[in-house]
Amino acid sequence: MKKPNLLVLFLFISIGLFAQNFDRAKLDSLFARIDSNQKGMGSVSIFSEGKEVYKNSIGFADVAVGIKANSNTKYRIGSITKTFTAAIIMQLIDEKKLNLESRLSEFYPEIQNAEEITIEYLLRHRSGIYNFTNAPEYLSWMVKPKTREELVQIITDDGSVFSPNEKMEYSNSNFVLLSLIAEKIDEKDFAEILRDRITIPLKLANTYYGGKINSAQNEAYSYTKFGKMWELATETDMSIPMGAGAIASTPTDLNLFYNALFDGKVVTPESLMAMQYTVDNFGLGMFKIPFYEKQGLGHNGGIDGFQSNVGYFPADKFSVAYTTNGVVMPMNDILIGVLSIYFGREYELPEFKPALELKSEDLDQYLGVYSSASLPMKITITKQSNILVCQATGQPSFQLEAYEEHKFKFDQAMLK
Repeated sequence: MKKPNLLVLFLFISIGLFAQNFDRAKLDSLFARIDSNQKGMGSVSIFSEGKEVYKNSIGFADVAVGIKANSNTKYRIGSITKTFTAAIIMQLIDEKKLNLESRLSEFYPEIQNAEEITIEYLLRHRSGIYNFTNAPEYLSWMVKPKTREELVQIITDDGSVFSPNEKMEYSNSNFVLLSLIAEKIDEKDFAEILRDRITIPLKLANTYYGGKINSAQNEAYSYTKFGKMWELATETDMSIPMGAGAIASTPTDLNLFYNALFDGKVVTPESLMAMQYTVDNFGLGMFKIPFYEKQGLGHNGGIDGFQSNVGYFPADKFSVAYTTNGVVMPMNDILIGVLSIYFGREYELPEFKPALELKSEDLDQYLGVYSSASLPMKITITKQSNILVCQATGQPSFQLEAYEEHKFKFDQAMLK
């Protein structure tokens, strides 16, 4: 009996060491290059076998006063909040207080098609309810507080864009409604529900329902790059996104949550299986994340100037989380680099070429309003000093970077 036990122990140790035997220096170099070239700010965490094996932070939590980011800096995680909300809903189902077939009409009968919309349709983005953050006027009121009643009225007035379960179409309205339903059942604010059901049991000290950003509490502001400067982004009032996007957290806490979820410490095995089952690549509060032959599950997020991503790869017992408050190099490109380096795939560190320096008068030939029969919005091109600025109808403006003569790009959205 002793020899097999020793062999199993040896194999376990060997596997654990192998999982952590990645090129740390190259991973450090990736983030050092991003940092030194001002191509991004944020924090990353990698877990293997439930333990943190790598973390790094670059840039600033508060540019104005020079507060650098660190591993405990809290970022708004946007739609990764949806995984937390889905887990809370599945806990209510485990407790027989709700089920996937429960109808929206039990809670909000005034919403179009409420009799046909199930909890599962809300979780899978198959309800047909219009996504209120897509409305052109959303940008004009997102920084102002809204009551629950006002949010429900907005969602009710927006109506539906297709019949329930006809297809999958992402809608933040679904998860705002799910968080409101949780509040009705638990008779608590969503912030309390999150704390009592998730963050306290899992000891997530840096995860909570967000409020007004306070860098003195190690909370990051978000920024957009304009020229060579980081400019403060808008700040959505957190009464609005609720269970669709109101949580603040760190990459370490996101990994702790995802590892606990897949270890069966958050919901029952049956509920976890339901969360992982995908229709049109979407599960319940998570979706498929492929990386070559590997398959992960997770979610991404974006709110104001923040972006985030977390993914768990069950076969490897590996997870990675990245949160950023300043994006230039696309987050997806950064994560491809992280995963490639970790799993030992061929990967060349990025080379950042400086933008072409143009004079203000050089930009005049591009100014104007553009439209196309194939594009359902107008594109307005203006300038600020020697920088070209683009804005689509009802969307925030962004800087265009010159990379060749008559050629401009916006890396964050991979536009050229």
